[in-house]
Amino acid sequence: MSSADPLTAPAAQLAAHVSSGRVSAADAVRASLAHSASMQLGRDGLNAILWSDDDAAIAEAEAIDASRGDGTDVTPRRLAGVPVMVKDNIATIDLPSTCGSRILEGYVSPFEATAVTRLREAGAVIVGKTNMDEFGMGSSTEHSAYGPTRNPLDPSRVPGGSSGGSAAAVAAGAVRIALGSETGGSVRQPAAFCGVVGVKPTYGRVSRHGLVAFASSLDQVGVFGRTVDDAALALEVIAGLDPLDATSSDMPVPSYRGGSAHVSDGLPLRDVRIGLPKEYFPETLGAETRSRLDAAVDSLKIAGARVESVSLSHTSLAIPTYYVLAPAEASSNLARFDGVRFGRRADRDGLRETYERTRAEGFGAEVTRRILVGTYMLSAGYYDAYYRRAQEVRALIAQDFAHVFESVDMLLTPTTPTTAFALGAVTDPYEMYLQDVFTVTANLAGVPAMSVPVGRVDGLPIGAQLIAPHFGEALLFRAAYVLERALLADVAR
Repeated sequence: MSSADPLTAPAAQLAAHVSSGRVSAADAVRASLAHSASMQLGRDGLNAILWSDDDAAIAEAEAIDASRGDGTDVTPRRLAGVPVMVKDNIATIDLPSTCGSRILEGYVSPFEATAVTRLREAGAVIVGKTNMDEFGMGSSTEHSAYGPTRNPLDPSRVPGGSSGGSAAAVAAGAVRIALGSETGGSVRQPAAFCGVVGVKPTYGRVSRHGLVAFASSLDQVGVFGRTVDDAALALEVIAGLDPLDATSSDMPVPSYRGGSAHVSDGLPLRDVRIGLPKEYFPETLGAETRSRLDAAVDSLKIAGARVESVSLSHTSLAIPTYYVLAPAEASSNLARFDGVRFGRRADRDGLRETYERTRAEGFGAEVTRRILVGTYMLSAGYYDAYYRRAQEVRALIAQDFAHVFESVDMLLTPTTPTTAFALGAVTDPYEMYLQDVFTVTANLAGVPAMSVPVGRVDGLPIGAQLIAPHFGEALLFRAAYVLERALLADVAR
């Protein structure tokens, strides 16, 4: 394949080719759409893409080409002509935003998410909205009202969730970059299952404006990349202060792609201290998975890093803490979906019956379960016993991270306890919740984390998770570039 091939060229290179006229944005978008069709990523195949408008995407790309030709676009844009997909809970004004739910069937937002606006301003073309677990509640993309997504590497298996559609689209090669969202691991876990790069930034690093709320103190927009550099470029574009989101940070956005320059250095991680939390390497972790992670650690040591064992003592409390706090916030946030102001409505006699029937028909079983759990947690007589106590434990988990980052610069753990499991194999809700056991702590503490492919076990990808202190994304990318280069052959196997 030519380096100018729009499907194989890294995102930065494709944008440079489009800006120079070597490749047209329209051709890049057509190639992406054609590949999506050939991989059967739509509703009749792997079901990774829920909504798209090929004609509109091509027209947008042609406008980019025209602006270059008539001289109106004199400054090369960082994602010029790069096809991108966006998770279905991130608002767009040209495609539906249904959150994978029947209750928002057909809903098109009157405004778009800040992250989407920044992608467009950088020249990216949104070519599709991707499938997801309904309202982000799931770890397999089996809880979508529009059917499950299948893993493109093995269609009998799940792609992870809740951002499984975005991960699958990147893994299938239809796009180099996709947006997802995280509440408890919904970018990193599917990234690991699909063998791509997934980044959850620091809480506040990327605006949440236009991200439909699940649990507001945990939700974040994250990015998927075919490579580390693709993900780094995407995060650089969407990160930064947003007046429309009071929780967004005014911390300067550094160059995340700068980490690639260190790889050619003889010791790119000299003086970097990396901790291995003992709680994340249980005896139940598979021997082959542990072997792949050991190889990743060895690669970091060769690059100059010092590695030591550390402890995050409250890790065992993360899952119960998360599954108190997240449903509690969801029960409040999802109260607005009643069929009155927007979305699907079940017409019945009387307002109460209309509310009840609309929500009963509109919400799936998992969303209903979490709303009921959350309502119970916040009810009189139980608030202190559950919600307040969970907030106290969350503070202890955050303190664990603060303490450990006094002695190390970053952490390395497995991203997931297993490889991608078969569709329908995990039916017990608690067993499904345990899929997030290595990821929820970063959400509870608000620290940045990413998953990087480090090899395969029985032909299925596994990921190593890197975690850094608040706003330490640049260091994460620096280590990720090292792992990608050192383990490229193992990742491809």
